[in-house]
Amino acid sequence: MIEEIDENDIEAIKQRLDELRVEHRDMDDIIHRLIVDPMVDQLQIRRLKKRKLNLKDMILKLESKLIPDIEA
Repeated sequence: MIEEIDENDIEAIKQRLDELRVEHRDMDDIIHRLIVDPMVDQLQIRRLKKRKLNLKDMILKLESKLIPDIEA
């Protein structure tokens, strides 16, 4: 089944991708800063890492929507 995406949808997906990439990059910075602090809660770091992985999954799903289907 081929899903047609119009130009407005493509722009909305690209904008959302940009937002998610920024959030993912920010999450990475936060995690790196917290890791060097010996007093930081390890559970908090694990939660942030899980959130970062979820962001990456969302990014990959949206990117796959932008790739056109190729009929065999």
